[in-house]
Amino acid sequence: MGSVLVIGAGWAGCAAALAAARRGAEVTLLERTDQLLGTGLVGGIYRNNGRLTALLEAEALGCGHLFEVMDQAARHKDVEFPGHSHAALYDVGQIEFLVRRHLLAAGVQVRTSARVTDVRIKEDRLTQVELGEAESITADIFVDTTGSAGGIHNCGRFGNGCAMCVIRCPSFGPRVSVAAKAGVLEIMGMRGEGRPGSMSGSCKLCKDSLDSALVKKLETNGVVVIPLPAVLRHAELENKACQQYNLPAFKENLVLLDTGHAKMMSSYFPLDLLQQIPGLSQARYVDPYAGGMGNSIRFTAVAPRDNRLKVDGLDNLFCAGEKAGFLVGHTEAVVTGSLAGFNAAAKSDGAKLLTLPDSLACGDIIAYSNPNRQKERPRMQRITFSGAEYFARMQKRGLYLTDRDTVQGLVKEAGLINIFSK
Repeated sequence: MGSVLVIGAGWAGCAAALAAARRGAEVTLLERTDQLLGTGLVGGIYRNNGRLTALLEAEALGCGHLFEVMDQAARHKDVEFPGHSHAALYDVGQIEFLVRRHLLAAGVQVRTSARVTDVRIKEDRLTQVELGEAESITADIFVDTTGSAGGIHNCGRFGNGCAMCVIRCPSFGPRVSVAAKAGVLEIMGMRGEGRPGSMSGSCKLCKDSLDSALVKKLETNGVVVIPLPAVLRHAELENKACQQYNLPAFKENLVLLDTGHAKMMSSYFPLDLLQQIPGLSQARYVDPYAGGMGNSIRFTAVAPRDNRLKVDGLDNLFCAGEKAGFLVGHTEAVVTGSLAGFNAAAKSDGAKLLTLPDSLACGDIIAYSNPNRQKERPRMQRITFSGAEYFARMQKRGLYLTDRDTVQGLVKEAGLINIFSK
């Protein structure tokens, strides 16, 4: 078995590293910052709507381990909020340690503060990546999970400027795309009004700055929905990456979720307006620190690839997460990361690569989100199990299932029970 190098340790990178290691490869995971999970450190939502189906499929396929880790850090389960059912919320303060421990136990070599700056290519294969001028790393197979957000120049050109978000470009340097460095022509998403990219969909509020009665309700129920008077409604829902929340309820109300902090389901909210809302008169942001003026810009760097998640034009580069399409969410990242890591390990061993069938939601979303199909759909589309156009597709095709036995039956019928564990 050969070596696999995963660059980028968001949920997709962690899933890719874990899947490759479980298949027997020698795996190194590189992360530009000093913590794993990337936007997963300010996320926290899973199991909502069709994401429950994807989780059940992942369990049956044998790649549900990171969802078990999320469950270990869960603060709430079966939460209902506008447009979303049976959601679970993990604690963003606990999750990184649990994931890191799980990866190390699986034999993954984890390196943080390791920013790739360049690559080397021979014919149609990557041979190594460079970490500054002092170090280079070679591998047989590479997986690009560097995402599509950052650096500061994109947030300045296409957004409201740097909001000092969790991507932390000023501290650790801007994100570097391995695929782009290898000469791959990446695809940029667009917003409805014609600007590139999309803005991240939520901010964090410090609970200690909120009214104690509001906090008690939030921690009891997992969610608080606060009606907004018309003068305080400012949400630009059509510009959000998370189009599953492009619903009137998210414009007419302020929706808070308990992920350890108070997760505010708005890309940003001017602080002087926010503090006019009952219970939030002393509110302050945790992350992004400048959540009153903007948020990170995403979907600026998607790689063309096939449905096995191999990047077009390179024999030994795979991709996952936002790098693999206009995909939104942790569940989507884990699913694509698992397939990319599994196939990377298979490639290093000379084995046949796996394509998940479209009879499963996980296979269908990978095919549906393939960037090479963008001629068929506008680049404004955002794809997620939990809402918007793709969730409607799941329902129409009968793929939205919440019964574990039924899902296992479909996976068994496809001949893929525990395929990721074999």
